Amino acid sequence: MLAFGEVQTGLLQNSVALPRRATEHLLSNEADERVRSVERPIARSISPDRLEGVDCRLPTTSGRQTRAIGTVVSRAVVVAGHVAQGSAYARVAPARTTIRLPWSHYLASPGHLEAIGKLDRSDLEQGVLTGARTTETLELSAIAARMLDTVQRSRVIDHAPPLRTPRVRLRWTALLDRSVERPGGTFTLVSEDVRSLQLRVPTTDLGAVVALCEDLAVHDWLLTTVLSVLDATLAHDHSRAERVSRLQPLLEHLPHLWMPGAHVPEELLPIWSALDQRPGFTRQWDGAMARVRDQITIGALDLLQGASTKPAR
Repeated sequence: MLAFGEVQTGLLQNSVALPRRATEHLLSNEADERVRSVERPIARSISPDRLEGVDCRLPTTSGRQTRAIGTVVSRAVVVAGHVAQGSAYARVAPARTTIRLPWSHYLASPGHLEAIGKLDRSDLEQGVLTGARTTETLELSAIAARMLDTVQRSRVIDHAPPLRTPRVRLRWTALLDRSVERPGGTFTLVSEDVRSLQLRVPTTDLGAVVALCEDLAVHDWLLTTVLSVLDATLAHDHSRAERVSRLQPLLEHLPHLWMPGAHVPEELLPIWSALDQRPGFTRQWDGAMARVRDQITIGALDLLQGASTKPAR
């Protein structure tokens, strides 16, 4: 089984971390479906799933026009009341018929696409990961963005975030096969705000794979945010006081969010651990946060020294 999706991640547009009840209200819908929440080891709330009916071409690098009919699952996620995500995904398999069936048939299998025409797995994977598209191509990024935009525009939040941060996109594909011989993943920085992840996993549990991708996306966003704010602050000739004021929110709002694999199912933790070690997410995070603390400490010492040298009146 081949699955693919996109996760878009950003800072929730609120001045402080949103409490659990407010978060659940933020993610609830008019159908009054239950928001799924957990508190340990770090709070995470997931909106009710939303189904998008699609009938379009699959993204491919070869330009092959393989038609897909079915539904895409989308949802919003809020982590620790601070980080918001829009997530969209589906799995795809060859259709048993070349005739389009009634929508009731496709709705009976949420998140499942039936491909009419030749389905080349490698071609589809590369098409998803490189963002290949035409006007007729399935675009999961638009669905994920809509889920995140809905959260960010809500009246439940005050729209006064403590930081200006980027929105980061993670495109992913996953071959789900219990007999896969070499499970693992390849993570790639495509651009400043786009990443790709190609997975081979020894499971057919799509929910577990989605949880892994969303967790990885949170931590990539955290690292990207700290590095972007740090680089922007140090690249300009700011005074020590300005540097402290720009960097201090990083220490106030982000360090406690770093908890790799907190909500990843146990069977996929080795893959997360391998991804963490290979690109060095945690090592780079520790180094970046050490730089932030050093800059704040130096700035505070300079301010204290300047105050102590002022002549008394």
